[in-house]
Amino acid sequence: MNNNNFRKSGIALALATMAGFSAGSHAAVEVYNQDGTVFSVDGYFNAFYVNRDDKLADTRDSRIKMGFLPNTIGFNFSKEMGDLTLGGRSSFWTTINDSLDTPTDTAIDVRQFYATVDGSFGQVLIGKDFGLYARSNIFLDEILMGFGSPGLPGGVSFGNIRAGYPYPTPSAQITYRSPDMGGLKIAAGVLDPADTVSGTAADENAAPRFESELTYSANLNQVALTGWVNGRYQSAENGATTVDSTGLGYGVKASVAGLTLAASGFTSSGDNPVLIGNGAVTEDDADGFLVQASYAFAANRVVLSYGETDAEILDLETESTTVGFFHDVNSNFKLVAEYNMYEDRNRTNGNTTTEADTIALGAIVTF
Repeated sequence: MNNNNFRKSGIALALATMAGFSAGSHAAVEVYNQDGTVFSVDGYFNAFYVNRDDKLADTRDSRIKMGFLPNTIGFNFSKEMGDLTLGGRSSFWTTINDSLDTPTDTAIDVRQFYATVDGSFGQVLIGKDFGLYARSNIFLDEILMGFGSPGLPGGVSFGNIRAGYPYPTPSAQITYRSPDMGGLKIAAGVLDPADTVSGTAADENAAPRFESELTYSANLNQVALTGWVNGRYQSAENGATTVDSTGLGYGVKASVAGLTLAASGFTSSGDNPVLIGNGAVTEDDADGFLVQASYAFAANRVVLSYGETDAEILDLETESTTVGFFHDVNSNFKLVAEYNMYEDRNRTNGNTTTEADTIALGAIVTF
């Protein structure tokens, strides 16, 4: 049975690559498996007690919120058809942060809804999934299952988005992934382009958005190494105005005997370095980096993370420092404690616009 499409799904891949959290510990629950057809369900549930000290406003606020990853339920399908394996995934992501803002109107969004065709040639994905640009930057973040920096009042926290990497916005796409070639994997896709001139449908996009990612994994003398490079390009115009958008992401991670060291970064032009989407932008630059160290011992993992983004395009400079502790009660139940210090400044005048320290204590249940 070829179940590669399950392992390549967005949330499953993200969780499986976390240090100390194996792919087997987040295996989907198999509902049906007969005659080459498999159907399974997976879930991710979390809540955090969050206490934030806003130093500019001189206020302290306590909330019950979800972490960087929203609560999610996913449905997976796979069917063998001769030399091909047809698959699909739909995942539904929901917030718990709107409990008093809109008491009975919980927001749900669909970040993954795609089909896959697997064969000896690799895989073709059609539908909606996370982008390739900055994909490994975020999925291999050591605090992916934590809280990170402050986000929007009614949404998730931002983790290290805008303080080390941009968000690989889920988009309609047609993407090809190569087979594993001795640890080397290549992905390339065409994605629905963003309207970056006026931010409206009046923009002309003569070509789609192009994104790609190259990853390489190896084990050298008991050292597990992973490296990646990803990028994007698109051009939009409206009348006499054209905006060319480019982005390059990269990173490396090394693990040995419980110790993991990771470094990643990005540089872009004509891209919003927080959330790629429709919206008028300039061709100004942005760049950022993230460095992390973690140590796993027994059922525990300690993480130190530091990231920065310098965005000329947003007239913004950010930095975020996180210390996290993760404890596996068992393979499906995790406890998290985090302390985050986040600051952003106006790039032109140097004035601090946000300065906040956050304590987050959370619990995560998966199946």
